[in-house]
Amino acid sequence: RVVSALLDAIIRRQGRADPSGAGRRRRVDTFLVPRSPSTRPTGLQGARRHCSAPEDDVFASSSLNTDLFPGNLRPRDMSRKRHRLVPDSFGLKRRREQGQAEADPLRGESGSARAAVAELVQLFPRGLFEDALPPIALRSQVYSLVPDRTAADRQQKELQEQGEIRIIQLGFDLDAHGIIFTEDYRTRVRVLKACDGRPYAGAVQKFLASVLPACGDLSFQQDQMTQTFGFRDPEITQLVNAGVLTVRDAGSWWLAVPGAGRFIKYFVKGRQAVLGMVRKAKYRELLLSELLGRRAPAAVRLGLTYHVHDLIGAQLVDCVSTTSGTLLRLPET
Repeated sequence: RVVSALLDAIIRRQGRADPSGAGRRRRVDTFLVPRSPSTRPTGLQGARRHCSAPEDDVFASSSLNTDLFPGNLRPRDMSRKRHRLVPDSFGLKRRREQGQAEADPLRGESGSARAAVAELVQLFPRGLFEDALPPIALRSQVYSLVPDRTAADRQQKELQEQGEIRIIQLGFDLDAHGIIFTEDYRTRVRVLKACDGRPYAGAVQKFLASVLPACGDLSFQQDQMTQTFGFRDPEITQLVNAGVLTVRDAGSWWLAVPGAGRFIKYFVKGRQAVLGMVRKAKYRELLLSELLGRRAPAAVRLGLTYHVHDLIGAQLVDCVSTTSGTLLRLPET
């Protein structure tokens, strides 16, 4: 009787949990079937569910699950969300890099040394010297436009031998050489006009007519001047006084430009001033475009562009390519 009462109590309890009565017999039979200890599952995996109550509607709702638990998001929703979270800066950077394809103001490649010299003499401020000096370019400036120095030197040598250009020693440095087109030297050197009525006028005219077209050398030796071109020692002294020649050493003279002393003074001061602009910048470096956009100091009489060509070609600054343009940086010392 005790066993029957216990079974009736279990059946009534399961009937309240499952009003339909479905599965009542199955659950009772399962309860009554003995299970050996060796086959009894352990842990959560083998735990039987004794509660047959229907699942709560709140947790059955997929929309609520999505809102309350982000981990239940479908892959497509997550992909869409990740796309929205990707910052737009990557695309902006890519567009900015494409926009930086513009060439820097000074880095246009000249096809030859002659083209480079022709471009550089256009930067020479003729008005500053009242058109009394021929336009002068520096050999270092040519290297800024023709990076292959061997090719640039070879082409300049050919132009010099052909008599198309003249190379002069500027004097403030052994490597400081000026380049002048021969035609500009003849037509713009007003030494003849300045020599009118002077004792050395004849010697200067003789030099321009006989020596200049025939010899393209940077310097002249005494034997060459006296034996080849027929100059006497007093005439050579007159050429030095007129500024056509400058003394190199005993029995040797450099070709010179009358009145070039003022140009050399302006050039040396301007070079130091532009170098100072880079030196005072943060980290001792400055973008080329920013430098050219600044107001030139009073000491820069020849123009910023003219001096920057010299700094690059003379390797007084290093050129570093960046996405923002060419960066001028003082070399490590």
